[in-house]
Amino acid sequence: MDGPLDFESEDPLLSAPVTKKRKKVIGLDDLLTDFYKEKSKMIERESKQAKARKNDNSDDDESDNRKEAMLSRKINECHNQMKDMTGDEEISRWGVQVFANQKSPPAFTSPELGSWSLLQSFMRDKLNSLVELTTESEENFLEELLVNGWLLRLVSKHMHVEEPIAKWTFNLMLYSTKEELRMPACDFWCTILSPLNQAEKLSVSTEWFPCYADLKGALATYGYLFNCSSHIKSTNTDSNSGGPPENIRSWIKFTTACFHVRSKHSLFSASEAQELLEFVMFMSLDRQLQGLLILLSECMQSAVSYFTDQEWSTSCEEIAKTLACRVPRDLNCLRALECISGGSTRSRHLRSVVAYQILLVCFDNKAADEEGILNLLISINVKEKSCDFFNMYIYLVLTENWLISNPSLEYSPLIYEMWGVYLRNCSCQISSTDLRPYASKVRTEASYLLNSSSKK
Repeated sequence: MDGPLDFESEDPLLSAPVTKKRKKVIGLDDLLTDFYKEKSKMIERESKQAKARKNDNSDDDESDNRKEAMLSRKINECHNQMKDMTGDEEISRWGVQVFANQKSPPAFTSPELGSWSLLQSFMRDKLNSLVELTTESEENFLEELLVNGWLLRLVSKHMHVEEPIAKWTFNLMLYSTKEELRMPACDFWCTILSPLNQAEKLSVSTEWFPCYADLKGALATYGYLFNCSSHIKSTNTDSNSGGPPENIRSWIKFTTACFHVRSKHSLFSASEAQELLEFVMFMSLDRQLQGLLILLSECMQSAVSYFTDQEWSTSCEEIAKTLACRVPRDLNCLRALECISGGSTRSRHLRSVVAYQILLVCFDNKAADEEGILNLLISINVKEKSCDFFNMYIYLVLTENWLISNPSLEYSPLIYEMWGVYLRNCSCQISSTDLRPYASKVRTEASYLLNSSSKK
């Protein structure tokens, strides 16, 4: 009963002997061995990958270095080619040194109070008690009168200025270092020189008037360079070792007031007024005086109107020749024309004559007349590599001011025909790809002028 059945003996699975497997025991040593084997394989793989990356980066760096070196060489070649084509791009700005080192101002003292008759009436006046002035110091007393405006009121009341007071206020105006004294003194004189009515004489009589020598002496003290030379120092800086003092503002205002009173009281001769106008025009080229350009412009306009018609025809020519002699042959030429402001007939005439005289100097007086200048301009070959377009630009602007500001040339068709030829040469023969200095400025300016003239 306990034996296997017949079909059970026939089943191979049941008939096969059953064998028991023994489990293998893994020790700690085996685990450590497997761990270190895997770690060695990992380190080896990382080493191979790092070496491969290093080789790839080395190839990339070498490639980048080669590209950078090639690009640097190309840039240097282009830079050298551009430098050969364009030349020197550094063009200085306008600016002329007009003032050098200053001298010591002349000594002057305040007038004695006892010699001033108008003061006695003022001291007896009840108004003195209102202003609370004391006579402990004569100089301080006069300064208080000047600063507080009582000196001008006293003079205006009596319609008279005594010589000591006139000289004292004049010296304060031009030589005092104290602005609180300098400006009231300037206002004092400008008020005296201003008539109440344009048809009347000066409202205040004066025992002493300053003259041309006094004004020129003040400029000499300021360090003004009177030497007339075409080789005068040109500078493009706003500050130099020498320069005018603050008194130059009062000098300009006073000179302007003197020019305004020609019909009332002639202070200068025609030649003296001519030299003063030359001084003022040349001051406009000093970059240190840019803050005074409005005052200088007003002074120039009053000086231009100072001359009679007969005097102006001669003085205008002399002024232009002197200015052309002194102005350097650079952007200062154009600056000199810009400073001649105003749209009056005389201002336009002066601008035209100055431009013409500067052109003559630029061409070393090789031209004898207007046609000679235009022939020299037309003969310039703008296609030559040695053509100086900076000078061409100066010639172009000078010629424009000379012709446009001169109404007498309107009836000379030959002059304007030659002017048109010169403009066409500058606008058509200069290529738009010409990179030389001022080439594009000359071409653009000429095209504009040519187009403007064709519309008239």
